[in-house]
Amino acid sequence: MAVERLVSPVAMSTDLPEQERNWSLRPRRLGEYVGQSDLVERLAITIKAVRARNEPMEHVLLHGPPGLGKTTLAHVIAEEMGGSCRVHVTSGPALTRPTDLVRVLCSLGSGDVLFIDEIHRVPVAVEEFIYPAMEDFVIDIKVEQGMHAQTIQKKLQPFTLIGATTRAGMVSSPLRSRFGITHSLRYYDAQELLVILKRSAGLLNVPATDDGLAGIARRSRGTPRIANRLLRRARDYAQVKADGNLTPRIVEDALALEGIDALGLDELDRSYLRTIATTYAGGPVGLEAIAATLNQDSGTLEDVVEPFLLQIGFVARTRRGRALTPPGAGHIGMPARAASAELFE
Repeated sequence: MAVERLVSPVAMSTDLPEQERNWSLRPRRLGEYVGQSDLVERLAITIKAVRARNEPMEHVLLHGPPGLGKTTLAHVIAEEMGGSCRVHVTSGPALTRPTDLVRVLCSLGSGDVLFIDEIHRVPVAVEEFIYPAMEDFVIDIKVEQGMHAQTIQKKLQPFTLIGATTRAGMVSSPLRSRFGITHSLRYYDAQELLVILKRSAGLLNVPATDDGLAGIARRSRGTPRIANRLLRRARDYAQVKADGNLTPRIVEDALALEGIDALGLDELDRSYLRTIATTYAGGPVGLEAIAATLNQDSGTLEDVVEPFLLQIGFVARTRRGRALTPPGAGHIGMPARAASAELFE
């Protein structure tokens, strides 16, 4: 059973206008970008150098959890390159045939940015066309078939490819080696999220106290996309139930109504923890068993539930399966003995 969660780092598939609303909150220049300071500094140096040489920027591979700003960075880079640079956005699953990629590459102008999300899912047959395009800005197009087959080499405009992936290990070595800049995006801390929320609140004309926004930051699971989503929900609650001002009490009431607790866990997170604690006596237990008990897809649990619980130390993975830790047991009000003792011997 698929679920749509307010604290999911991925865009809500049933909320298509969310992308448009998010775009108004995204930074447009490097100076406005918060967090990822190492990457921002590297990009600033590279962009300044290539602009002085009037060259396209090196290809960039960004990997990390969803919602941390990979798409935003692609637009920021295009903006910083100046001129008439545009961003062309596609994804690995959308490039099912070589002709799909050729069509996109031929539409690029000089200095444009091609952003490929989920680049690890580009089919092998399509990926082979990317190599010469990245290295020499050419593509080989086959005309006719059989014994009369010929290959025509088409010149492309110089461009920058920015690839994004949540699974860097699934990007093939030949493709990964062709990126000049590779960087792993990290989760944001609460102070960085507070800066982002202050900016977003200003753009949305939402009156808010620092303490109120800090309450949202703590519940945002280190992800700007979640932070902005929670801000909009809290704004709506404050407008209807109060005077419109986001105070700590209003934020707490608004997010409690959404089922989000002080650490940013929602009901699915807590159900996952309770299932291990009660049904399986703290674990260890296999993922498929947990998924069957919760009537959820195991891939959903592994990709969108477990990462945050592992990050904050509420769940541990063992050779025999998942196990609840004492902090995880305490959070849901279970005795510490519900945690698997084998983890701490």
